[in-house]
Amino acid sequence: MPATVRILMIEDNPQDATLAEREVRRADIVCTFRRVETRDGMVQALREFVPDVVITDHSLPSFGARDALHLTQQLAPGTPVIVITGRLGDEPAVQYLQLGAADYIVKDHLQRLGPAVLRALDLRRTREAQARAHQLQAATYAVTRILAEATTLPEAAAGLLRAISESLDWQFGALWMLDREREVLQCTEIWHASEAGLDDLVRVTRELTLGQGVGLPGEVWASDGPIWHRDVTALAAPRFPRLRHATAAGMRGAFGFPIRSTTAITGVIEFFSREPREPDRDLLEMAAALGSQIGQFIERKRAEAALTRSETTYRSLVEDSPFGIFRSAPDGRLIAVNPALVSILGYDSETELLQRNVARDIYVDPAERARLIEEVTQRGSVSAESVWRRKDGKTVTVRQTGRVVRDAQGRVEYFNVIVEDITAHKLLEAQFRQAQKMEAVGRLAGGIAHDFNNLLTAILGSADLLLDTLAPDAPEREDLEDIRKAAKRAADLTRQLLAFSRQQVLAPQVLDVNELVANMEKLLRRLIGEDVELRTALASGLGAVKADPGQLEQVIVNLAVNARDAMPQGGRLTIETGNVELDQAYAEQHFPAQPGPYVLLAVSDTGTGMDAATLSRIFEPFFTTKEKGKGTGLGLATVYGVVKQSGGYIWVYSEPGQGTSFKVYLPRVAEAPEPARPDVAAAAPLRGSETVLLVEDDEMVRNLTRRMLAGRGYTVLTASRGEDAMGVVERHAGPIDLLVTDVVMPGMSGRAVAQRLLSMRPGLKVLYLSGYTDDAIVHHGMLEPGVAFLQKPFSADVLARKVREVLAGSSPASGASDR
Repeated sequence: MPATVRILMIEDNPQDATLAEREVRRADIVCTFRRVETRDGMVQALREFVPDVVITDHSLPSFGARDALHLTQQLAPGTPVIVITGRLGDEPAVQYLQLGAADYIVKDHLQRLGPAVLRALDLRRTREAQARAHQLQAATYAVTRILAEATTLPEAAAGLLRAISESLDWQFGALWMLDREREVLQCTEIWHASEAGLDDLVRVTRELTLGQGVGLPGEVWASDGPIWHRDVTALAAPRFPRLRHATAAGMRGAFGFPIRSTTAITGVIEFFSREPREPDRDLLEMAAALGSQIGQFIERKRAEAALTRSETTYRSLVEDSPFGIFRSAPDGRLIAVNPALVSILGYDSETELLQRNVARDIYVDPAERARLIEEVTQRGSVSAESVWRRKDGKTVTVRQTGRVVRDAQGRVEYFNVIVEDITAHKLLEAQFRQAQKMEAVGRLAGGIAHDFNNLLTAILGSADLLLDTLAPDAPEREDLEDIRKAAKRAADLTRQLLAFSRQQVLAPQVLDVNELVANMEKLLRRLIGEDVELRTALASGLGAVKADPGQLEQVIVNLAVNARDAMPQGGRLTIETGNVELDQAYAEQHFPAQPGPYVLLAVSDTGTGMDAATLSRIFEPFFTTKEKGKGTGLGLATVYGVVKQSGGYIWVYSEPGQGTSFKVYLPRVAEAPEPARPDVAAAAPLRGSETVLLVEDDEMVRNLTRRMLAGRGYTVLTASRGEDAMGVVERHAGPIDLLVTDVVMPGMSGRAVAQRLLSMRPGLKVLYLSGYTDDAIVHHGMLEPGVAFLQKPFSADVLARKVREVLAGSSPASGASDR
C-alpha cells in the first residue's frame, strides 16, 4: 500500500461521504480524499488527483455507478472501483462485479468499506505485479524471437533496443561493444522514441575509455554487473559526462547491464527514461539473464560464422567449442562430432558416437528430425528445440541451429549443426511454473480456510455447550456428537489448508531432529503396522534446526502414513538424518532452493513408486491417487506448507516399482537445542473465578465464547469492538484479570486494544483469538515471543485450558509487547 492512499469519492451527499471516509480511516488506512459530484469533476480528478481507489454512489442525479465504472476503466485502467448503495439486490450486484467493480457495499453495512478498500488495494497490487510480469515476459520473448531470426548482433541490435524499451516503457537505449585492442567501449547502436530533445544525447560521447569508471557503461563494465540510477541528474558531472545532455533531453532514470560471454564482458546495454525510476529487482534479474543470453547468441553466431567461413579452421573451432557440433548426412549418418557433443550425449568417445545414426539413435521422435530436415532444406537454416536420447537412455533437451550445405549441383551434401544442452534451463522453467502454481493455489486455499473459522467456532462451541446440558443417556447426544465430529473434521481440514498456504501460526524452537525422531518411533511403529519394517539412520553430530516441533512431527507422521499406504503388501520404511551443504549447482537445479548448510530429514519406502505425471501434482491440495473416501489429498499439501513456512525445501524422488524418497532440507542453526517443553495443558484446571474482558466483533462467536467462559465460573465482560472496550473498562470498578480479544476487527485491531488497555490496567494479561495470521501478532507466520494465541475454531475445553494457561503465566503483559 502507498504511504498515503488517494481515494476519489463520487457522492452528492456530504454526510454520506463523511460516513464513508470515517469507515475507511477506521481500517487504519492513511489516506486523502477528494469528493466530486459530476462527470466533468470525475474526469478532472482521474487525470489530476490520480486516485488509488474510486468509491462511487450507486445513483446520483445525473451520473451513476455504471458511468463512473466506465470512466475509470477508460481513463485510469486498473484502478479498483467500489460501489456504495442504499439497497441493492443480488442481480444488480452481480452485474457490477461482472462489469469489473472490485466490490459493492450496502450503506446499512458500511463497516465493510474499510476492509473492502484494503482488498481492492491488494487486488490492484496483484494486478500491477501481474502486468509487470507480463511486461518482463514480453520483453524476454521479444529478445528471444529477434535473436532466433538474426544472424549477427548488429543485425539484431536495433530490434533488441526497441523491443526492450517499448515493452518496459524506456525512451532511450544504446548498445556499447568492447574494442579489446583499444580498451574502449564504443556506442554501436542507438534507439530512441520519436521525441524532441534526444538528438544531442544521441550524438554526444560515442566512446568511453575502460578503467576510468565514468559514464553508465563504464560503471557497468567496472562493476561486472547491472547498475541502476534512480535519477542521473543527481550525479556529479565528472562521473557522468553526458549529464548536461541528459538533463536537456529530460532523461532521469537509467539502468545498464553487461553482455556476458562465457569468460568476460563483451558489451553493455543501457536505457534511460523521462521519469525517475525506483530500482526494479525483477528487471535487474531479467537484464542479467538477457545479458547472458545475448552473450551466448554472440558466441553461437561467431561459431556458426567461423564454421561456414573456412573449413581450414573447422577442427580447432569444433574441438574447443563449449557447444556440441556435428555434421550429418541426409540419411542421419554422423560424419563428424566434437567433444562437447560426446559429453552431452554421454558417450565414451567420438569414435563410439560416430557409429550412431541421428534419426534412429538420438532423436526421441524420429519424425521430428524429418520435419526439421524439410524446414532446413527449404530455408537453408533452422533453429529449434528437440528432445534427444543419451547413451544411458535418459533424455536431454537441446537447442540446435543447423545449416544445409549443398554440392555444386545444388544437391544436399550434409548438415552442419550447433547444439546447446538446455535441459537444466527447461527444468528450472518447469520448477518456476510449478512454484507459481503452488503459490496461487495456496492463496486460494488459505482464503477458503479463513472464511470458515468463525462458522466452525460457533458450530463446535454450540455443540459442546449443548452436550454439557444433556444427561449421559439423553437421546439427543448421539446427534450432537455427530455434529461435533463433523465440525472437528472440518476444523482439521481448515488447519491443513492453512498449513499448505503457509498461513498457520508457528511456535518455533531450536530442535534436535534426531531426538524428535527417536521419541516418535513407538508411535510410527503403531501407525505403519507389523508388515512394514521401520529403520532409522540418524547421523551423529547432527546440527540443530529452528521449527515448530508439533508441526515437524506432523510432517513425519504424514510422510510415514503416505509410505505405509504405498506398501499394501509390506515393505521397509527408512528415516534418515544428516548434515548437508547445498551448493550453487544443486540450487540451480532445484528452484527456489538457496545454497547453504541444512539438516536433511529423508523418509524413504520400498513401495509402488510414482510416475512423472503423479510426481508433478503430489503437493497440490485435494489431489490424491487413493480411491474415493480413502483420503482428502491434504496430507502432502500440509507437509509442503509446513516445510516451506519453516524456511526449508522438500524434494521427492520416485519411479514406478522403485519406491519413493522424500527429502526435507531445513536450515541449520548455530544455537543449541532447547529442552523439551513440558505438556502442562492437559493437567490444567478447566474452571476459574477471575474476571475476563471479551472483545469480539462477530456476534455469534462473541455470545458463544461468553457462554463458554461463564459456564467455567468466570465473570465475563463483553465488547463488540475496541472502542467499546475502553468504555467497559472505565465503567468497571473491580479488577479485570484477562483480556480475550479477536485480532482482526473493524476500527481498532486486537493489538491496539491490548496496548490501550494495558496503559489503563498495567497488570492485565492478554489472549488473542483469530482465524487469520495477522501481522499484528506474528511475523512471517512465526508467533512472537510472549504472545498467547488461540487459533479459531476451538472447543470449550481448549478455550478453558488456554485461559488457565495464560492466567497462570509469569508475564503480566503477555502478548502485548511491541515488536
